[in-house]
Parts: sequence; structure tokens; C-alpha cells
Amino acid sequence: MADMSSRKPSLIKRILWLLAALLLGLALVLAWQTWRFPSHQVHVEPRPGVAVDVDAAAKRLSAAVQLRTVWSATDANAASFQALRQLIETSYPGVHDKLTRQIIGKHALLYTWTGTDPQAKPIALLAHQDVVSVAPGTEGDWQVPPFSGAIQGGFIWGRGTWDDKSSVMAILEAVESLVKASFKPRQTIYLLFNADEEVGGDEGAGQVAKLWRAQGIKLGFLLDEGMVITHGMVPGVKPPVALVGMSQKGYLTLKLTAKGQPGHSSQPPKRHAIGVLAEALQRLEAQPMPGRLQGLPREMMESVAAEANGPMRVVLSNLWLTRPLIERELAKTPAADAMLRTTAVPTILKAGELENVVPGLAAATINYRLLPGNTSQDVIRHVQQVVEGLDVSVERQPKGTEAAAVSSTESKAYRALARSLRELQPGTVVAPGLLIGGTDSIHFTDLAETILRFRPIHVTAKDLARLHGTDERIGVKEYGEMIQFYERLLRNLNP
Repeated sequence: MADMSSRKPSLIKRILWLLAALLLGLALVLAWQTWRFPSHQVHVEPRPGVAVDVDAAAKRLSAAVQLRTVWSATDANAASFQALRQLIETSYPGVHDKLTRQIIGKHALLYTWTGTDPQAKPIALLAHQDVVSVAPGTEGDWQVPPFSGAIQGGFIWGRGTWDDKSSVMAILEAVESLVKASFKPRQTIYLLFNADEEVGGDEGAGQVAKLWRAQGIKLGFLLDEGMVITHGMVPGVKPPVALVGMSQKGYLTLKLTAKGQPGHSSQPPKRHAIGVLAEALQRLEAQPMPGRLQGLPREMMESVAAEANGPMRVVLSNLWLTRPLIERELAKTPAADAMLRTTAVPTILKAGELENVVPGLAAATINYRLLPGNTSQDVIRHVQQVVEGLDVSVERQPKGTEAAAVSSTESKAYRALARSLRELQPGTVVAPGLLIGGTDSIHFTDLAETILRFRPIHVTAKDLARLHGTDERIGVKEYGEMIQFYERLLRNLNP
């Protein structure tokens, strides 16, 4: 017995030494992987941008913002759209001298700048004229009236300064500058300024897509609104991070209808339609579509890993080990969790008409945003499995699109965008991202080799509420940088 007891301390020591060796080995592997993890950034020399009369450009954007171009099915704001068209025509004479213009539908504007090489695939820059309305009762919450276009405090204020008149006007400012410089593009360049993007874009972008299909036009590259330059929003990365949308989530709406025994409320049935529907919704909330750090979100993390500082550099450089930890952290924030999975949320509930009558039917409308890799049929099958055993029907609603194909970071267009931005704003980290909202680019998924969704607008977490919200604005200096970006991008795409 004495021999056995003397061996125990020796065995424990060996186990502890083994654990220490394993931990040391793991630490060495993590350190090695972190040290050797390559930078994904395009290495370029800083170059100044084109000279911009920022004050004059800001005044033109201000004039555009003052026009209430809210899309209406009845065309109630036709005069505002026509006034914006006239403002554009008088503000950019060079554009209207060298480019041809078509009016698509009621108000969408399509400009064509014919290139010198008919064999080169054309490119397209998209932005939209229409803006969302201001929520009734919130007008007084604005620091300035929402359609004043006020220029004060270094900012241009008003609805559309961010989404998306600043892009419309900045693109036109850039093209006007190129025309005056006698620039001749090798590729044909299309400029499409839609007027109904906020309601789906069918009348403008949808009609242009049909036109291009009929004409056999295939684009090499399409740039639309989308992601932005973030500040302090990527943990561990101090420089600004420009996130470029390489895809956008799909859109699907399902209607769930539950059946139950109708009757008088004084004699309620044991099982009624509202209760059945509530159980179905509870099941769906408890069993969401699976989420995982893969595809574009993982590529984004790896693209910024080498630029991160301290522990986050180790974490992001070793996703083979740290992925579950990052997934748990991302899942805590709705916006981050939306990058990991196909999301679902009930948006409309309907049941009953009288307070003393038990309804026989109860319905819920559920909106899904599809992750690339998940199809509408995948979602429908998931829902049917989750509500199996309940008297609930699942009906797909007409409006919807699949998630867009994922563009490559190795494409010429992505490299040109990254190069343009880093030339003008040295130190900016450029990374691929997934756009969780929607843009007009969805109409062109079969017409362009590469589709990127990006606006060179600088944003902090506090600014996010300004999008479609109160006190929308853009910095005057930042607007000048937008113009320089579009001008440089068109030059870099046409060497």
C-alpha cells in the first residue's frame, strides 16, 4: 500500500506537466498562426483626390434635399421629382452634353456614357432619388426641418443626405469633373438613378433590368448603395473599417393560418385558433434557422484579423478554435446575429372581429431575410417541420427574392474599389460584408459579373439611428470625399 500512495503524487505531477505542455503547445500554435496570418489589404501609395469645390457641391445637394421626393403610387410628388430632374440638368451641363439620358417609367433616370472599346463589358453605378417619409409626429424632433437641406455645423441636414441623394449627386459631381477633364472611359458607363427604390424598385430598376436583358447587355461590374465606413464598430480594430456588401440577404414572407373551433366566448373550446397560432409562433421563436460563422461573415473577420490589436488579433486569426466563442458573442446583438442566420419575425397578426366571438381562424405574417446558402424552400421546409402536429397551414406570399450570389474579393472591381478608397483615405481597412437589407441591385443579379454594395459614408454606432430616422445628415467634408471616391473609382476601373 505504501508503494501505491507514493506513486500517486508522481502520477499527478506527470499529468500536470502534460497539461502544461499541451497548453504551452496550444499557446505556441496560436501565436504562430497569429504572427503568420496575412493581411488582406490592397497595398497602395496614398494619392490626393481630385479638387472639389465642396461648398458649391454642398449647396447643390442641399437644393436636392429640399425636394420632397417620396415615392407615391398616385404620383402625388411628381412635381418634386420633375424639379429634381431639372436641378440635375442645370447643375451638370457636361454630363448632359456627353451622356445620353432616358427617363424610365415615371421618374427613373438612366444615363449612358459610351466607352471607346465596344468589346469591354460595361459598368453601372446605381443610386436612388426617392426618400422615405418622415414619421408623423416626429418632425419636431429634428434639429432642423427634415426637408430644409440646412448647411450648418459642418453638416448638410435633411432626409436623403445619407439615403441616398448624396450618392446621386456625388456620382454626378464626379462624372461632371471627369467630363471637364476630357476623360474618355474605355468601358461604357451607365448611371441609373431610380425613383422607387424604397418600395422595391420594380418600376425603375426592374424595368431597366428587363430592358438590358432584351438588349443582351451584360455588365462587368455594378455598384449600388449598401454598407459604409464604420468607426469603432469592429472590436479590436482602431482604423476605420469599410465594409463592402458582396451579397445581400433574400426576402421571403410566409402566412401562417391556424384553425380552431369557433363559437361564443361564454363557452370557449379547449383548443382555439389563437392558441394554436400562438404555439406555432412560440415554436418558431424557440427553433430559429441555424446560425454559424461561415461564408461572408467569416471572410469579413479574417479580412480584418491582421489589422486588429491585442487579444482580438489572436481571436480573429484563429477562428478554427475561437469560432464558437465569436458565434455566442455575435448572437447577443440583433444586427450581428442577423449576419449568422436566416432571420424571422412576425409582423402582422389577424384574428377575430368581435370581442364575444371565438374566431375560427387566426393568421400571422412572418418576414424572413434569407442568408446566402438558404433558399426559400429550405425555410418553408423548416417552418413545416417546426409546426408539424398543429392545425396550421403555411402559405408563401408573392413578393420575395432569393439571397444574391456572393461576389469575389478577387474580382477586378473589388480590388479597384479597395485601391481607390485606400489611395484617398490611407489606413482605412477594407473588408467584405453581408448586407442584411435590400437594394435595387437585386434586380440585376443575373446581369453583372460582380455586384458591390457600398457608400463611402463614415458612420459610428450612434449614427445608425439616423438612417430612415431623425436628424439624417452628412458632413460637408465627407461629402467632398464621396465625390473624390467616385471620380477615382471610375479612373481606376478605366486605366
